[in-house]
Amino acid sequence: MFRSNSFMTLAAAAALIAVLAGCNQQKQAAGQPPAGGPPEVSVITIGPQPLTVTTELPGRTAAYRVAEIRPQVSGIVLKRLFREGSEVKAGDQLYQIDPAIYEAALASAQADVQKAEANLQAARNKAGRYGDLVKNSVVSKQDFDDVQATLKQAEAQLAAAKAAYNLANINLSYTKVFAPISGRIGKSAVTEGALVTASQATALATIQQFDPIYVDVTQTASQLMKLREDMATGRIRPAEPGKIPVTLFLNSNGDNTPYPAKGELQFSDVTVDAGTSSVQLRAVFPNPNKELLPGLFVRARVEQGVAENAITVPQAAVSRGPDGSARVWVVGADNKAAQRTIKTERAVGNLWLVSDGLAAGEQVVVEGLQKVKPGAEVKPVPAQNALAALPEQAASAR
Repeated sequence: MFRSNSFMTLAAAAALIAVLAGCNQQKQAAGQPPAGGPPEVSVITIGPQPLTVTTELPGRTAAYRVAEIRPQVSGIVLKRLFREGSEVKAGDQLYQIDPAIYEAALASAQADVQKAEANLQAARNKAGRYGDLVKNSVVSKQDFDDVQATLKQAEAQLAAAKAAYNLANINLSYTKVFAPISGRIGKSAVTEGALVTASQATALATIQQFDPIYVDVTQTASQLMKLREDMATGRIRPAEPGKIPVTLFLNSNGDNTPYPAKGELQFSDVTVDAGTSSVQLRAVFPNPNKELLPGLFVRARVEQGVAENAITVPQAAVSRGPDGSARVWVVGADNKAAQRTIKTERAVGNLWLVSDGLAAGEQVVVEGLQKVKPGAEVKPVPAQNALAALPEQAASAR
């Protein structure tokens, strides 16, 4: 009797478990596609379109003009006529050097001019008299020639005296030291009472003009050669003929906000640095508020040109093989997936610029990669995120 009851209890329990399992399977089946159906994947259709090709390069700001102020005459500094760190204009007086000895030298030179003028007048008078006498054979031709030579010497002495006077006047003017350019002047290396010498090695002060301001960046020689090749073949055309825009980013602000004013690439160096295999580029930016100071580390985004028929894929759709090659899953016309090796040229924002391996009209899997197997059938649906299929025109291409 006991065994019979136990058997019935076990049978009832087994039946209950079977019923519950059946219900669970029905619930799972209701939330899934029919068993054996192809997995659903999100795809984008490749379509060539114009893409602004840019490159982001590190660089530093540099003053547009730099003038190191040095004395052109020796003497004692009597006055400093500027405030350190202030803005000065070209022609402003900065220092006054003691002019006493130069004023005396100028007075002496002026006296020499007057003396030479008197000697010249006497020589002219004598030459005039000898001219009349030689006609009447009162004096010899030799004496007349000597008088003419003395006249020419007197003329030369006057010219030399005037030149010495001009030099003395110039030296006197050099006792006033003026700003050769407009800009911001730094600290003074000397104070009143200091002895300075002509063309000394140490500058009295330095003026820097940084409106506009330069930004010096470096680009690898290989990148530059590739760009020239693409432009020569017509794959990339200049965005603006004769002009290459540059956008500046300050690392100090901690975000990706660009500097408000755009700059322009001015030139690229004509030689390659043998140590780094890089070429220096220089851009110029307006800097009316003096926000940019020389020596700042910045990032410059150079708009190299426009690729007319660019093919791009989202970076999330690209995987790497054991050999490092880039691969994507492509859905064919029969809805079967195949892995394709592609050649990526550069990153453009969240995309890869593809130079080989994909053609217009092909479908690339961007979501559901884990469901895809080689040769297996899939159910392609358009990607919900439209941005995944569109390149960011303003994004940087590294």
